[in-house]
Amino acid sequence: MADDSSQDVTTGDQVGGEEGDVETELSRDMSLFDITFIGVGAMIGAGVFALTGFAAGLAGPALTLAFLLNGFVAMFTAVSYAELGAAFPEAGGGYLWVKEALVDPNGFYAGWMSWFAHAVACSLYAVTFGVFLVELIVYSTGLPHEFHLFGFVTPIMAEKGLSVLMVAAFAYINYRGAEETGKAGVVVTGIKIVILGAFIAFGAYATVTAPQWTDKFFASPSFAPNGLFGIIGAMGFTYIAFEGYEIIVQSGEEVVDPGKNIPKAVFYSMLIVVPIYVLVAFASIGGIDVTQRIIGLAEVGGQQSVYTWELLGELGELGIIRAAGQFMPYGVPLLLFAGLAATMSALNATVYSSSRVSFAMGRDRALPGVFDRIHPDKRTPHWAIFISAILIAAMAVILPIEAVAASADIMFILLFVQVNWTVIRMRETHPDLPRTYEVPYMPWPPLIGIGLQILLTPFLIYTLGLEAIGIGESNHGLIALVTTAIWMLFGLAIYYGYSKRKEAEQIEQETPTLLTERSPSESDGQIVVPIANPENAEQLMRTAVDIARDKDAEILVMSVVTVPQQTPISEGRTFVTDEREVVERAMDIAKEVDVPVSGTVRIGHDVAQAIINTVEQYDCETVLMGWKGQHKTQRRDIVLGSNVDTVVQKADADVLVERIGSATGTVESILLPTAGGPHAEFAAEIAQAIARTTGARIDVVHIVDPGASDQRRQEARDTVESTAAIFEGDDIAETNVVEGEDIVTAIVDRSESSDLTIIGATREGLLQQFVFGVVPEQVGWQAKNTVIMAKRNTDIASRLARWLGR
Repeated sequence: MADDSSQDVTTGDQVGGEEGDVETELSRDMSLFDITFIGVGAMIGAGVFALTGFAAGLAGPALTLAFLLNGFVAMFTAVSYAELGAAFPEAGGGYLWVKEALVDPNGFYAGWMSWFAHAVACSLYAVTFGVFLVELIVYSTGLPHEFHLFGFVTPIMAEKGLSVLMVAAFAYINYRGAEETGKAGVVVTGIKIVILGAFIAFGAYATVTAPQWTDKFFASPSFAPNGLFGIIGAMGFTYIAFEGYEIIVQSGEEVVDPGKNIPKAVFYSMLIVVPIYVLVAFASIGGIDVTQRIIGLAEVGGQQSVYTWELLGELGELGIIRAAGQFMPYGVPLLLFAGLAATMSALNATVYSSSRVSFAMGRDRALPGVFDRIHPDKRTPHWAIFISAILIAAMAVILPIEAVAASADIMFILLFVQVNWTVIRMRETHPDLPRTYEVPYMPWPPLIGIGLQILLTPFLIYTLGLEAIGIGESNHGLIALVTTAIWMLFGLAIYYGYSKRKEAEQIEQETPTLLTERSPSESDGQIVVPIANPENAEQLMRTAVDIARDKDAEILVMSVVTVPQQTPISEGRTFVTDEREVVERAMDIAKEVDVPVSGTVRIGHDVAQAIINTVEQYDCETVLMGWKGQHKTQRRDIVLGSNVDTVVQKADADVLVERIGSATGTVESILLPTAGGPHAEFAAEIAQAIARTTGARIDVVHIVDPGASDQRRQEARDTVESTAAIFEGDDIAETNVVEGEDIVTAIVDRSESSDLTIIGATREGLLQQFVFGVVPEQVGWQAKNTVIMAKRNTDIASRLARWLGR
């Protein structure tokens, strides 16, 4: 039985072979839609809000071209990620691939750079959050922009302090195992897209309705005022905003059909995001006007010599916020709200991804074993999260936002160069890899990707040379370069001082086996029995055995080990032992009476989805779940329990939910209330199977109101006779029409003289408030004996299969 409230449920990694072995498998529950929105949400993150202004100052009106070219450049690496992500759907992404294909220390450096890149990106989002929140406070309260609270708290102190607080908050959230659920992630991404869509619409309208609006793009000095270096500089500076496909492959272990869905998600996310970036740049530069007030905010002197792109550059991370304030109703608060939502979701994602990479390196002993530790209660890599959070907070405090972005760009470019080379090497070293997607025209796309990304590095020369050529005064490129160099040298010391020695000592780790060796079975069907509460396992298995013996079916016993989103599902192996023993004990019950049985322990992030995955994977016909039948939740959207509700509503199989009563033992009498219909028919078939095995008598009843008309009573008799016809030839049933003012009370009263009540669903669900219907659920809550609620799979395919079977 799968008690909904229990957390001891499992998924896992395959270790079976012969009939009766318990296998462990990974549970995959993320759809193409889910991971596409993960990629879109990562790319339309803080980057578009924080970096557009800075990039406009570098490229001028040519920022639109810079964003378009960035999408073009990113695609040459995206195809490499699509091929490798589909072939290696494991947590770790580029680090694992490079380690597999290239000689040391490339593998170490891939992980080392990936960890730093995600940490630096996270610090960028943290700093941006602080800036946006302080700006929102100033906007809402009327504080001056150069405030001094309590005589010493300046805006920069407030921004940095809030940045550290948010890093700490999301580190704690990741430690607790809380996560941004798929639906919440879709909602946040949807909000960002809607607000940016409104920004684009109002900005484009303000642009094309302004007199001589083309002058903002093509008048003196030019479309690209800082030339080719300005365009390349803007591309390099904003390249971090296009790396969302890297986040997609990090979730490979949880993706349904990763071979097909990962490549599609990579390409779909790019097709959605690139046009949005180009249009945001167009609306920002064209929609804003040069006014004395905004010049004052930007601290730019000489109105006659100021262009809109210069203003955006001076405004920096607040560039598009100020632009929205000019041409969009409630533009400032809306863009700040969207920016805060973007930075918070990005913070959560990058704390998660940076800790995952460092955890993977700790697991491989590339980093000290402390990174590999999983908290025994929270089941999260708590030390990896904590150390990553310290690194993120330190950079958020120490580095300027421009230097933070530049450092992250350098690291991602270096990592992507390695990945592009890896996809070329693996065509030679791993020719038999199961490639569901292949990069066309090999090796040219990854080679072009390497060349183009190396070409982006002149943005460092550009930013370093600003002062020399008289365009500005900036040393952010130098800070980024020094920061990167220090990190790389530090990594070199760790590799030769620790990692290389540990790699020589490391014993090969057990890895998940995704293929399942199962003994061939000649059974007509399969009954899945999820076990969560060992105390109820025996009763559940007795029911499953009775049904399986009558229907010549096989039993699949399963348990689900849940791990938080922050923990790779393959790491759930650590917690499998107890569940394996529970499954084995349950299987012994079936073996005693020679019923075919097998077992599986699945590892996943969600119990219900793991059960649904099992049903789909093995094409199971029936699910038999347990239900506690107590402590009813106050939530209106949860009836029997979130896991039970989800399986009943979404599993592509017939579902039985058994509430085990106070008296368990031999079944001698079965109460079968019936109101007709496919669910009542299914309940009758289950009653027949149990009665044939146990020798029990079946009491088929229909409840009528004491004042019912003769016609209504005749209809009731016809209903019970129709149901009893299923037992024709077995002589195991008797029919009764019972009077009662309340249907539930009448059934509960009559159940007191029976060992088991089996009742079919009365409706498919009313506004999601009912799972089986009012009557079955109330009987389940109130009856003292064991109750089985039955719901037939009534989709077209299942109906056709039953019809053909007959």
